[in-house]
Amino acid sequence: MKILSSEFEGQSIRRLYDEATETWWFSVVDVVQVLTQQADFQTARKYWNQLKRRLAAEGSQSVTDCHRLKLPAADGKSYLTDCATAQTLLRLVQSVPSPKAEPIKLWLAKVGYERMQEIADPAQALDRARQTWQQQGRSDKWIQQRMAGQETRNKLTDYWSEHGVEQGREFAILTNLIHQEWSGLSVAAHKEAKGLSSHNLRDHMSEAELIFTALAELSTRQIAERQQATGMAENQTAAKAGGRIARGARQQLEDQTGQSVVTAANYLPPGAQPPGKLPAAKPRRRKKP
Repeated sequence: MKILSSEFEGQSIRRLYDEATETWWFSVVDVVQVLTQQADFQTARKYWNQLKRRLAAEGSQSVTDCHRLKLPAADGKSYLTDCATAQTLLRLVQSVPSPKAEPIKLWLAKVGYERMQEIADPAQALDRARQTWQQQGRSDKWIQQRMAGQETRNKLTDYWSEHGVEQGREFAILTNLIHQEWSGLSVAAHKEAKGLSSHNLRDHMSEAELIFTALAELSTRQIAERQQATGMAENQTAAKAGGRIARGARQQLEDQTGQSVVTAANYLPPGAQPPGKLPAAKPRRRKKP
């Protein structure tokens, strides 16, 4: 299964695509978070657990049709998460009183239709992403960098897949390691600083953050290729080295501009959770002239 993320009105909804059956599986708690309009993920999770118990007691088929699949969480690790098909979610939506019920049902139907189009013509996926970012007010320069960074990311994950790294948990560990090395923050800490929950961190990065993320991942892949890294341990070494290269470039730029590359700013819609504050940076030793 391929793990992908999508957005509904700025809120990330994790999903998996089963190519064998051509079926989308969506994170139920992410959809519940949208329906209940909860900023806090844990509150939405508790709501879903209570609703699940009630529906199970009523003998609802909707709960039986949910499957626990591994999805990446905010801390970079993957956990078993209740997932459901669009058809099952359409039934579950009826159990949650919400002004978002009709919009989310239309969105679920649209996702299924668009996926079939993208299978026939993959370029449509890129066009759709570009249109979404334009509607959200991103600049053409930001969109270009975001798409270029995704291509760099895809080449890295392709290398991992072909060299003994397991998709899911191990991908997440390596991604977090690269991010920690170049930015000084874990993925979870960076998302927390930006006030994000299940959102895609890269969709809320500044242009500079996207550039340094891409540099770190490009460096990681080229080092791994050079060393013919295979398996988790060898690719961890390459990830650290690639992240350090981007960290050095980041620190040089910050020394010249006096401004931090890593930021707490986000692209959440007005009224959503505001950005937090970055953790205090550890003082670094400067080389003597």
